[in-house]
Amino acid sequence: GKRKIHYLFEDGKEMAEEYDVKTGQLVSRKWREKNTLGGSGKWQVEVGEPTSPLLGALESELIKESSSNPVFMRKDTLTSFQWRIRNLPYPKEVYSISVEKEQRCCVIRTTNKKYYKKFSIPDLDRYQIPLDAAALSFTHANNTLIITYQKPKEILAAEEQVQKELKKIKAANSGDGDCKTQ
Repeated sequence: GKRKIHYLFEDGKEMAEEYDVKTGQLVSRKWREKNTLGGSGKWQVEVGEPTSPLLGALESELIKESSSNPVFMRKDTLTSFQWRIRNLPYPKEVYSISVEKEQRCCVIRTTNKKYYKKFSIPDLDRYQIPLDAAALSFTHANNTLIITYQKPKEILAAEEQVQKELKKIKAANSGDGDCKTQ
């Protein structure tokens, strides 16, 4: 049910995207750069679930991150960028979300000083589109803060163009998926 697209750029960067086949919606986007020795670096998740480290390798560790810590992730819709922060139990009135235009980022604050987060919107940075505070909104439900930023028309037009191009591309393994064995 997913379509994976892998991009290689001239500067050595790689991008991998996954789209839902039925809706055409972006499910995940990851970036990777060459490290200083020329090998492949680690994938940095821009959209989608953050990758969890290998459980088997870390089970022997004595210290691990608490499962009740806030989890920040981006999950876009067709018309908006959306971030979800799980494990935030405070009521909606506690949160304040603002745009800092000179730093090109959004800031989440709580009046009880229990949570603070700055994050940028790489899609707007790539197109050099200024941030608009009017496009930003948020809600809170089930211990999850959901922040929504309406996509500007330039981004919507660019994504529509990308979808047209992706429909022209023939999949590398568009066969029936059966593995041939000897």
